[in-house]
Amino acid sequence: MSSMHTQAGHLKVDEVHGIVTIRICNTTRFNAMSLSMWEQMARIVAQAERSTTTRALVLTGEGDRAFMSGADISEFGTLRNDPEQIARYGLAVNNAQNALSETRHPTIAVIRGICMGGGMGLSLACDLRYCTDDSRFRMPAAKLGLGYARAGVQRMREVLGSARTTELFMTARTFDGIEAARIGMVHEVFARTDFDQIVAERIAAVSGNAPLTIRAAKLALRHLAGGEHAPSSSEVDAATDACFLSQDYQEGQQAFRDKRPPEFKGR
Repeated sequence: MSSMHTQAGHLKVDEVHGIVTIRICNTTRFNAMSLSMWEQMARIVAQAERSTTTRALVLTGEGDRAFMSGADISEFGTLRNDPEQIARYGLAVNNAQNALSETRHPTIAVIRGICMGGGMGLSLACDLRYCTDDSRFRMPAAKLGLGYARAGVQRMREVLGSARTTELFMTARTFDGIEAARIGMVHEVFARTDFDQIVAERIAAVSGNAPLTIRAAKLALRHLAGGEHAPSSSEVDAATDACFLSQDYQEGQQAFRDKRPPEFKGR
């Protein structure tokens, strides 16, 4: 995989040992996402979905100042200004978030610095989220006068609950990484001095686990959450049964008997 460039920023993609890192690169705008970047995100995830070597997707921002500051507001006057443009923009955002939430691979948001608006939405589409203690979060839609898509509100409510989602949308206040962990916006928060090492260990642990088991668990969670894209119960059951018929199931048992780490192949 390689970088995808546009004039208004780009997405840099690297794969090392099955870990695909998608880096949001638009540092002059605190890694704001342009329309073309939203559209590319879905394509990149789809490419990883077809890969036989991918074990995890990691989403992060270029540099230490920002994960993602939201959609690139400088484009709104020309690319989000009439019903047709608004529909295209909304579809691009929705497709990017759905791609992350629906992929069979585990998805991990690694957050340093600013994570606001669409950045919060994109990170909430990931399975796991880690941040630095000095990260800053905000849902500023009410300060901009824009409407936030129903799917994004629903995903935020599923993670944070109705009361917290209501408060964050209505106040549009900023909160730090420590509070983000306390309210469930992220799973863990670390000091910057320890962040890279600990998160690398978390990513390695996830990517080393049995892919078919992770896929079955993700399908079950999506089924239980419901919604128009939810998998059926039969699809969940088939994925669960496939785990027991896999080579990885045999490898897991053998590794347990041998008292060694398992080497899963995803088959």
